Amino acid sequence: MGTSALLFYLLSAVMILSAIAAITARRILRAAVYLLFALGGTAAIYFMVDYYFLAAVQLIVYAGGIVVLIIFSILLTTHINEKLELPRWSKIAATFTLTAVGFTITIYVLTHHPFAAGTGTLVDATVGLIGERMLAYNAGGYVLPFEVISILLLAALVGAIVIAKRNPPAA
Repeated sequence: MGTSALLFYLLSAVMILSAIAAITARRILRAAVYLLFALGGTAAIYFMVDYYFLAAVQLIVYAGGIVVLIIFSILLTTHINEKLELPRWSKIAATFTLTAVGFTITIYVLTHHPFAAGTGTLVDATVGLIGERMLAYNAGGYVLPFEVISILLLAALVGAIVIAKRNPPAA
């Protein structure tokens, strides 16, 4: 096993454990920090496969934007030591059922899809080419996904404001 494979498995383990910890943490600030580790691991894997632009976007938009916004909203609105209540067993059972169904569908698609090696020519993806495609309206342009991401960030900002204006729990 080479060094890159070992690093990939290490990053994958960190991402999976961080994601599980983010879901199961009872303190919301810790959950946000675990989410930050999972997103950082994703960016590290993008760096490993030489997708530098995607890795930078992952770090800037998700780790740098969304998670920091979540952490600020938590720090401004809630008591950090407040523990979340335990979920009911029905929610836990429904979550495991849906996860098992999703995992089964994913494995089925991966094992039954005829993946064919690409025959097209590779395009050298420079930052200038990515910028031109991102602002293009014609076929192959990414203006619509770029605007959808903008709306996602705006929704996260509005959600943070709503959380910040939430009434404190009655004592």
